[in-house]
Amino acid sequence: MNKIIILIIIVIAVLDWIAVAKKWKRLEYFAKPGVMLALLAYLATTNAFQGPLVWFTLGVVFSMFGDVFLMLPKEQFIPGLISFLLAHIAYTIGFTTSLPILNLPTIILILILLLTAYQIYKRISDGLDSKQLMSLKIPVLAYTIIITLMVFSAITTFLRLEWSFLSAMSVSIGAILFFLSDTILAWNKFVQPLRFGKLITIINYHLGQILIIIGAVYHFTNF
Repeated sequence: MNKIIILIIIVIAVLDWIAVAKKWKRLEYFAKPGVMLALLAYLATTNAFQGPLVWFTLGVVFSMFGDVFLMLPKEQFIPGLISFLLAHIAYTIGFTTSLPILNLPTIILILILLLTAYQIYKRISDGLDSKQLMSLKIPVLAYTIIITLMVFSAITTFLRLEWSFLSAMSVSIGAILFFLSDTILAWNKFVQPLRFGKLITIINYHLGQILIIIGAVYHFTNF
């Protein structure tokens, strides 16, 4: 049953990628939130509404709201940003069932992530200045901090003995792809348009979400 639902998730995601590439808006209106609904169906086949998996269920729900806000004919950027910010907070709590050990690897990881996030935010901030959108700088900064924390919490599952290598690998790659997706989205919107930017964004986004949820489900149903 789970494998069938995962196949359905992938099929709907591919349909959305085609819709984005072809600019088929009607199909996109169905397929984009459809991926999140299918992920919720997948979670419903597990112990998704109690215990740590509830945070991942909330993350998918908030992400679905964010998808809807960002694809409306008149884009609702701030509501979409807030929705995804809440999704990242939910995922971060879900990953952090125990606090990571502060050692040399975690310190190096923190420094790498902070430096990367700073460089990206600086370019996006300059883009906001050039477009006279200074009011978005603080919300975008807050979002950058939260998504960076989410990536950190996902990658440090490798250092938690209760997480298997495969689960940690799945959620870590998923979190990085989610971060990459949001970076490309913001870059395309505020810095400069990228060729196939919207398509690359949605592919990374869906793959990131799918890997996060599959990794979390595998961990918490086998833990």
